[in-house]
Amino acid sequence: MNTTAHPLFIAAVAAFAAFGAHADEADASQFASKYETTRTRAEVVVEAATVAKTSSQEPAGSRVMTYQSTADRAAVRAQAAEAARMGQTSAGEIGHAM
Repeated sequence: MNTTAHPLFIAAVAAFAAFGAHADEADASQFASKYETTRTRAEVVVEAATVAKTSSQEPAGSRVMTYQSTADRAAVRAQAAEAARMGQTSAGEIGHAM
């Protein structure tokens, strides 16, 4: 027998034997949660909307400071456009004004 074919044959037989050792469902259905709910979809949607409105956007325990802007969106855009026209903004990956 060829000297390189023998180890390849052994590896193929070992891989085939290992493949047969997995006794599992193909779709992993044994891990599926089975439960019955008493709430309607509408109740869940209303609760989710309420939680989204009342929850904070900063992670619990962080020291993030929140800031409520009073600037007008149109004024900020106009200032950004003016800064770009005057060459005061960054360009590319360099990170400094041109």
